[in-house]
Amino acid sequence: MVMRENLFGFQGNQRSPYLKITVTDPKHINRLRTSIESGGANFKGLWKGADGGILTFDNIQYILRFMIDTKVCIIGLSGEEHADIEQISGMSWVEAPPTKYHMVPARDRQSNCQIEAHVHYLDLIAHQNDGEWAKIAPLRILSFDIECAGRKGIFPEANQDPVIQIANVVTRYGESKPFVRNVFCLDTCSLIVNTQILEFDAEEKMLMAWRDFLEKVDPDVIIGYNIANFDFPYLLDRAKHLKCSKFPYWTRIKNIISQARDTNFSSKQMGNRDTKATNTNGRIQLDLLQLVQRDHQLRSYTLNSVSATFLKEQKEDVHHTMITELFNGTPDSRRRLAVYCLKDAYLPQRLMDKLMCLVNYTEMARVTGVPFNYLLARGQQVKFISQLFRKAREKDLVIPNLRNEASDEQYEGATVIEPTRGYYDVPVATLDFASLYPSIIQAHNLCYTTLLNKTSVEKLNLKKDVDYIVTPNGDMFCTTTKRKGLLSQILEELLGARKRAKKELAIETDPFKKAVLNGRQLALKVSANSVYGITGATVGKLPCLAIASSTTSYGRQMIEKTKSEVEARFNIANGYSHDAQVIYGDTDSVMVKFGPKDLAEAMKLGEEAAEYVSSKFIKPIKLEFEKVYFPYLLINKKRYAGLYWTNPDKYDKMDSKGIETVRRDNCRLVQTVIETVLRKILIDQDLQGAQE
Repeated sequence: MVMRENLFGFQGNQRSPYLKITVTDPKHINRLRTSIESGGANFKGLWKGADGGILTFDNIQYILRFMIDTKVCIIGLSGEEHADIEQISGMSWVEAPPTKYHMVPARDRQSNCQIEAHVHYLDLIAHQNDGEWAKIAPLRILSFDIECAGRKGIFPEANQDPVIQIANVVTRYGESKPFVRNVFCLDTCSLIVNTQILEFDAEEKMLMAWRDFLEKVDPDVIIGYNIANFDFPYLLDRAKHLKCSKFPYWTRIKNIISQARDTNFSSKQMGNRDTKATNTNGRIQLDLLQLVQRDHQLRSYTLNSVSATFLKEQKEDVHHTMITELFNGTPDSRRRLAVYCLKDAYLPQRLMDKLMCLVNYTEMARVTGVPFNYLLARGQQVKFISQLFRKAREKDLVIPNLRNEASDEQYEGATVIEPTRGYYDVPVATLDFASLYPSIIQAHNLCYTTLLNKTSVEKLNLKKDVDYIVTPNGDMFCTTTKRKGLLSQILEELLGARKRAKKELAIETDPFKKAVLNGRQLALKVSANSVYGITGATVGKLPCLAIASSTTSYGRQMIEKTKSEVEARFNIANGYSHDAQVIYGDTDSVMVKFGPKDLAEAMKLGEEAAEYVSSKFIKPIKLEFEKVYFPYLLINKKRYAGLYWTNPDKYDKMDSKGIETVRRDNCRLVQTVIETVLRKILIDQDLQGAQE
């Protein structure tokens, strides 16, 4: 029996008794939870009114449960133990103190790890990701690519087409040059500079040799391009077809087989994707194709086009129709194929370094506390759930396991001020709210823990506008005098940490540390912005439309207020040269035409307006002046183009939104024509030429 407080709804800061149930094996948790919820474990009518089911709490995956519950002593810089308790987060350093573990003798080992030891989980020491412990471990990264000898015009099939080459590049994180470069070849192959060639006369021998190589190199991370959907499943299916029964042991645990399973990943951001997932327990996988698709909007996602975009280089010039022909030729033609294959293994490695994905995802795992592999295989929600559970644990709050019924309940989204369409040949200043939704949640103390309803207001005898506020859409939340919301605290920590990271970033000189800090501030920004999203996700763990719709209703109110404040202050009656006009407003920004032709003056007015309007709002809400568009072409809602200026001497770029140049659902001709027209209108300011 423990005293806890329900996260959902303000309870007047009163704790109530809850039953905490511990089981011997995590496998039993779900069965037990289901039988309690359905009323099947109502011992002697212990729960009254259990007909509607019994509410259980803290439904979270076992691995996250372990990481959140393992409160580990932190050793401070002076070496003494502190009372601060750190929870284990993904990709962070954990120490097993010298006297607390014992080595496992070789005969009892259950893994292929180089070191295997026993330690009690309470003896571990988790380190905070700062100072000495901010650096990333020298992980071993294997990048590989396979080639198959297909038949003409048919995509390779594992039960017919052999694997003819496997190229491998192994690097340690933090080193620029790989320390292993090799190609496993079927048949003979001429030499390649700086590369080990391993020749085999039978495909079975080659596959088994590659498996032994994998175990020997013992990589921490396996990367490649489309390995999840092609290379991994193909190798497994091919080995099965050739009856190589010892082949699929790629994990770090001795008796666990790697299997490719069909999975479906769906999220609002990515849509529905059918993919395959192969388990390599103990080794992280990064498929660069999935990663680039997730984080970058491109027209084409072939390795060739992605490499051209980011690395300014391309694959070796071998068309896929030539592969079988080259393989059936001479050792020299097979060498050409091996060079091609090796380049395809090296490019993902280069892409990973260039896009900093390992660093950025490591920092995201550290910030949100989830294991690394969750970031690629799961959507946004799990990251926030992990943060919420960590914070709730500190405050002795329990999180109800709400029945997940996808509701059709809709709420009004952000506001868009009707655009005054046209071509503007005077500067148009853009005023943006900094982290709009997070700052609204903080300013008005919106949270699960502060949500009120009529009964609780009467029961706790609360006064309006003193103890609680009513949001523009009629929901009620208590003020900070009664209780500070959990979401506010999470956001404060995230945004505070982001400020620190940006500060350190400004003075840091070491490129690796710089990359880590930049990754961290990006991760913190994304996390802060997703807090609002989870409250509005109707198909989520913790939807709360009261928070989501209150947030957007405040947002709408603020955009309207900004428009009226700017137009009331900046006009001829108040001694300004022109009447300012708000020509367009989106979710978190407004576009203002102040009137003057001079860029520098428009920028000055923009800064003045941002400061003036910010003073009218509750802290931490802040309006910022960021950029000026000049000239500016406003076509419709969410469709505009203009030259983007941040300093009055030289424009930064031509910026367009929602126009065919940035959309990917049309042909190249449309894009080129429209780009040329925009160049004429905006850069050359030649309206006549554009019409012709």
